[in-house]
Amino acid sequence: MSEERKLEGLAGWHKEGNYIVREYSTKNCKESVFLFNTIAGLAEAYWHHPDIEVSFKRVRVKLTTHEVGGITEKDIRLAQEIEKIATLLLK
Repeated sequence: MSEERKLEGLAGWHKEGNYIVREYSTKNCKESVFLFNTIAGLAEAYWHHPDIEVSFKRVRVKLTTHEVGGITEKDIRLAQEIEKIATLLLK
């Protein structure tokens, strides 16, 4: 299955070069930090670590598998888990 096809089920995620990327809007800095900490915990559990940018009302997540220089099933699985958690946290 193509990368684009796999991304169809991940609302808000898109491809940028060798990454899949999602930006989340938050209510304030506290919510941004809480989301970051939650994503960091998931990344540790999956032993797959994204690039994350945190600002006052925004969290930007970039996933790639550095060993292969591109997007793999590991990225898709972690993105799915991040999306589930973020959807619950940012209601």
